[in-house]
Amino acid sequence: MIISSLFQMLPIILVVLGGFLLSSIESIKVEDLVRIVSDFFMPALVFISLTESTLSGAVIGDIAKASALVSLLLFPLALGWAKLAKQDMRSTIPPLVFMNSGFLGIPLMELWGGSEAMNLILIYDQIQGIFLFTLGLLIITGGFSKKGLLNMLHSPILWAVLLGFLVRILPITMPKAIVSTFTFAGSAASPLAAFTLGVSLKRIRFTFDRHIIGGLAIRFIGGYAVGYLAASLVGLSGLSKTVVIVATALPSAVFTSVLPLRYGLKNEFSSTMVLLSSLMGIFTIPITLALAA
Repeated sequence: MIISSLFQMLPIILVVLGGFLLSSIESIKVEDLVRIVSDFFMPALVFISLTESTLSGAVIGDIAKASALVSLLLFPLALGWAKLAKQDMRSTIPPLVFMNSGFLGIPLMELWGGSEAMNLILIYDQIQGIFLFTLGLLIITGGFSKKGLLNMLHSPILWAVLLGFLVRILPITMPKAIVSTFTFAGSAASPLAAFTLGVSLKRIRFTFDRHIIGGLAIRFIGGYAVGYLAASLVGLSGLSKTVVIVATALPSAVFTSVLPLRYGLKNEFSSTMVLLSSLMGIFTIPITLALAA
């Protein structure tokens, strides 16, 4: 099972490696790539996946509840560790709480479990995104700010989620041309997300100390345990349970190394967490898939 999962991850690994290598040869702005993926291709994928998904409303609601519960459970765990290790909570907590369920999780689940698994992690990821740009900004800035709230409201992904749910609830039939357009654009989101992850790794500053070991343990071991607990509390089973557990134990989210810089904070810890956890993910993800399946 572990070897099989590793081979299923091979396309992602190669695309991430391609982004890393090409960014070493050519000057590629990761900020532009993140904006292109996050503001155009990912919203298209989210919208069409929500509107065309065969998932029942109950399943979507359960995944959303499990994802929210994951953030609420990981936060006190990360907070306790940051205080115990006497680390700056603003730059330490986010990479422990928030995982790469978008740029890595979406293409991973599409390859591993097909469109159904991808649709499940899309719901999971959107709830994580809401927490990242609310609770995450609250942690990083030390309180809600007008700028942070405006950034959240200006997020195309958030509006794609809201419009997607609206179309599902209301008796709206979209023209085939619209469905085809969003499907075509959305199909580019997964490979572009993986490529962007590779480009972002090139710019990460690496610094290693004993606190990183504890952080990695919380991200992977703690993530698996919290994912299992959240899935069990919500009553998930089968594919839904596996997706939640695997998603919760993914490497740290790329945004957790970017947001501190936007607010004038050091990001050595978060950058190292993103880099090391992403590299370790080559081995931890197949193991998590084997244990969770």
